[in-house]
Amino acid sequence: MPSAEVTIDARLFHRRARGLVNHWKVPVKPLDQPHPALKSRRYDDLGSINSNGPEDSFQNVGSLLVLLGNIGEDDNIYQKTTALQTWLFGYELTQTLMLFTSDTLHVVTGGNKAKILETLKQWEGSQFPIEIHSRSKDEAHNEEIFQKMADVIVKHGDRVGVFAKDTQKGAFAASWKAALEKSSKPIEQIDMSPGRSTKMATRLSSLVMKNYFIEEMSQIIDEERKITHEKFADKMENALTDEKMYKQLKFPADVASGNPEWCYTPIIQSGGEYDLKTSAVSNEQELHAGTIICSLGVRYKSYCSNIGRTFLIDPTKTQQKNYTFLLDVQRKVLDSMKEGVLIKDVYNRAIDFIRNKRPELEKKFVKNLGFGTGLEFRESNYLLNGKNTKELQRDMIFSLSVGFQDIENPNATDERSKKYSLLVIDTIKITTETPQILTVCDTSLDDISYFFKDSADEEEEPVKKESPTQQRAAKSAVLNTKFRSEQEEASKDQARKEHQKLLAEQKHAEGLERYGGGGSLKKDDQKSVFRKFESYKRESALPKEVSSLRIAVDQRNETLVLPIYGLAVPFHISTLQKVTKTDEGEFFYLRLNFITPGQPGKKDDTPFDDPNANFVRALSFRSADGARMSEIYNQILELKKNSVKKESERKEMADIVEQDKLIERPGELEIHSNGLRYVSPLRDENRIDILFNNIKHLFFQPCDGELIVLIHCQLKNPIMIGKKKTEHVQFYREASDAQFDETGNRRRKYVYGDEDELASEQEERRRRAALNKEFKQFCEKITELSENKVEVDVPFRDLAFNGVPFRTNVLLKPTQDCLVHLSEAPFLVVTLADVEIVHLERVQFGLKNFDM
Repeated sequence: MPSAEVTIDARLFHRRARGLVNHWKVPVKPLDQPHPALKSRRYDDLGSINSNGPEDSFQNVGSLLVLLGNIGEDDNIYQKTTALQTWLFGYELTQTLMLFTSDTLHVVTGGNKAKILETLKQWEGSQFPIEIHSRSKDEAHNEEIFQKMADVIVKHGDRVGVFAKDTQKGAFAASWKAALEKSSKPIEQIDMSPGRSTKMATRLSSLVMKNYFIEEMSQIIDEERKITHEKFADKMENALTDEKMYKQLKFPADVASGNPEWCYTPIIQSGGEYDLKTSAVSNEQELHAGTIICSLGVRYKSYCSNIGRTFLIDPTKTQQKNYTFLLDVQRKVLDSMKEGVLIKDVYNRAIDFIRNKRPELEKKFVKNLGFGTGLEFRESNYLLNGKNTKELQRDMIFSLSVGFQDIENPNATDERSKKYSLLVIDTIKITTETPQILTVCDTSLDDISYFFKDSADEEEEPVKKESPTQQRAAKSAVLNTKFRSEQEEASKDQARKEHQKLLAEQKHAEGLERYGGGGSLKKDDQKSVFRKFESYKRESALPKEVSSLRIAVDQRNETLVLPIYGLAVPFHISTLQKVTKTDEGEFFYLRLNFITPGQPGKKDDTPFDDPNANFVRALSFRSADGARMSEIYNQILELKKNSVKKESERKEMADIVEQDKLIERPGELEIHSNGLRYVSPLRDENRIDILFNNIKHLFFQPCDGELIVLIHCQLKNPIMIGKKKTEHVQFYREASDAQFDETGNRRRKYVYGDEDELASEQEERRRRAALNKEFKQFCEKITELSENKVEVDVPFRDLAFNGVPFRTNVLLKPTQDCLVHLSEAPFLVVTLADVEIVHLERVQFGLKNFDM
């Protein structure tokens, strides 16, 4: 490759080289990792280093040696040497030696590569010192350079860290080996391989599983097509190598630049023969509609990932029960995998859990729970079994595999269903708490179960005795209907009613389970409580007016101070129910009614924690000073009005949840590390922050058939925008420019055809397509930077129908998860998962409209 074509990101190199050395010297810190939002498109993070302290990770080496000789076609493509070079420079540099000391990087390489690396010294920012040693055709000169490198190793101690598993070939590697043997002092080479693991992108594996295997498998089973496991695996393998398939797999736009490839050929198993090891292969038997297991792993930018799922076709109750227990075991394992825990303890806790809950499945459990993964697919030093004494560290990446093998199925309907296995594989990242699951694909029983047979056909109906009337009706040749079509319609209607009855029974059972404890159907079982107030903490805080034993209205503390038996007694305004003023002769009366428990005629009784407490229900005051009484009366009314207003605002704001602080990214970007920010173009201080963890649904609605293209966020908890709270935030742009009247335009005098109208229409179509593309890419970026916590949903306009959710007739559009109206306020978002019962009325033949 000519040097003019090669450019190295100097800023990234210096930052990563400095981070690597810092981590080597301070093992408790993770390797320098830029936030995902700031990652370069060209490079990705090498990951983290599995370290249990200096004795375990780098074993007190004085320098780090990375050597790459010649690469052959049969060499291991997962070498850590090439991955480290790619991580630092962006390229593989053959016949190159890198020697890290605590303060300098020495690089020995050929003349052309040396010129390219010299450009790293021209970086104007903070640099990590680098010395380039250029080789030539003079062997004596080359030997002198190698001897100098050996002296550097000896100078920093006689222990050097190497990647012992990486085999190096060629004259370059042989010359270095000879130089080591001639060293003035014996040099001990320490293997660094156990100390390295990786963090990698697992999104591609999840997308292949969701958008290819599940779709293909369910279609094959539904259409009863014949295909062998091996042929199915080959089809999956070809899907990843064909870039035309990336759109169907819903891969990100720039994924091809990362060279995605398989870690291993996908493994598909069914029909009673299962091997839950990673070395298993797909056999030549046909795919069987029973228990199907698929595991696959995609390698992207040198990172390996792994995912596996079990799919149950028409499962029995026992199979469903066993799979649910498998998920319980996985949750138990995840709960125990935290920083500082020994690997053997994780496996042993899983065994203890199975032994206590389901001892009959202990012998069926897998012999290990997976392995560490990263640049190498399988890190043998971090095998998750009951003997490994290594300690889990934060940011370690593991392929977690939980499964039961060869379980007997006494209710099998055919020979190949007599045995089945269950397996769930996920790629996880160790944290200080519960591990982060990086592979995103549903594992719940509802999501992996497929029912193609009608349960009514399988269950025998009990024989019922027919009444004489029914017997006579059966013998009669007179039919109840005139046409066969009516008979068919009647049978369909009967089946529909039976299905509705079954659904009603299920909902009734769910309701009893949810509210069976005698609880209320109110949200969170909210109960009315008697609120307590403290107007004054000490007597000296009372207003001065109380010294004259007159009624005082304290606006600041929202309290009435009333004279009772020569004492000033405060009453918070919230305890006041009503105040009235009456005139009788020359006296004026002020009556105060208070809120108390057990008031007659009140349905919603207010409870109080002390049933023996005494309450003042009403007080009356008399005075001959009418002006004074009117003033007090008006002050109390004003105070009560303000108090009611504050209380309503408090209740209105009760469900407002304070959001975390937005972690900003440098530059004028609207997508930040943990959320979105909208800044008003008129005033910078007017901004709206929306965090990813507060987004319930994210919608992208293109401008096809609409006046606007929009991105709409429905929030889990409402936020304040100005002085109003809202749970809907929408960003939109109009698809058409402002129209203007061309009547009498000068252009009309010279243009007599429709060319201008055609050009205008073409320009509008182009502008709409560009807007759709821009907004869609923005949504995909949100999904990517939120690490798939927020997924975009697009309305299906072809399935839209008119309805009146509020006061006007609008177009309602279904999405994958919701029913929405987003084009204008008020917005409607109905989450389908929250819908329990759909009731249809006025559904009659000939009517175009009905109620739902």
